[in-house]
Amino acid sequence: MFDTIIIGTGPAGISAALTLKQLNKNFLWIGSKNLSYKINSAEKIRNYPGLSNISGNEMKNIFLKQINDMGIEILDGQVTGVYDLSTHLAVLCNNEQYEAKTIILAMGVEAIKPISGEVELLGQGVSYCATCDGFLYKNKDITVVSSSKGFEHEAKYLASLANKVNYIGLYKDINMDLDNVNIIKGMPQKIEKEDKKMKLTFKDQVIESDGIFMLKEAISPSVLVPGLETKDGHILVDREMKTNINGVFAAGDSTGRPYQYAKAVGEGNVAAHSVVNYLNNLK
Repeated sequence: MFDTIIIGTGPAGISAALTLKQLNKNFLWIGSKNLSYKINSAEKIRNYPGLSNISGNEMKNIFLKQINDMGIEILDGQVTGVYDLSTHLAVLCNNEQYEAKTIILAMGVEAIKPISGEVELLGQGVSYCATCDGFLYKNKDITVVSSSKGFEHEAKYLASLANKVNYIGLYKDINMDLDNVNIIKGMPQKIEKEDKKMKLTFKDQVIESDGIFMLKEAISPSVLVPGLETKDGHILVDREMKTNINGVFAAGDSTGRPYQYAKAVGEGNVAAHSVVNYLNNLK
């Protein structure tokens, strides 16, 4: 069992990981080995102390060097559930379950809010995880809604299993040139289920399939962690980054504005120290 599991590889998660490594804690860090989409896509960052007029890509490379120099590894994957088991916590990722005494939620905020029916039909035809649930749709027709180019490899994996894929990419420069992939343009508005078929409604059309995959950078905290207190899509925390669930801490954009790298790094550091205090009290 891990001392803690950090979810998210943005500035808050990076800060928490560096601090916990320095404090010699046993932790699992889950996210993207390429770090967060927000870091990678930043054109210029002007208000981060010590790094003047730096691009997001340059900042990413600096972060990665420090992470590698400290021997910290990242488990590449997306968490699809966090559960309170009373004595400890469990995290579902890549169809595996990992257990820890504490959790740090640093996964940012949803760039695209859930559409009508998405949350209600989660696990009933709607999925957030291609590698977890893709096998359920072998030789079937599926619909994939992707928030970024970084998920194209997951969509291609689904295409290798499915009979047909309706692909809706909510970004530019889509590269899904496969025989069984039908690219559809537009913004989906609603998901419904009728006679075991899933219906995705647009302004001017309805697409029917056997299942719908919503591939996005971040999942709503209240969906990810049952029982977690949130307000306006943000996780409620105190000054120690504690949430209402014992052993669960949060940091970064997920806790609210301002959405700034410096704020996220500070909260990640506080969350890591709060985890250490929590673990010491357990003893």
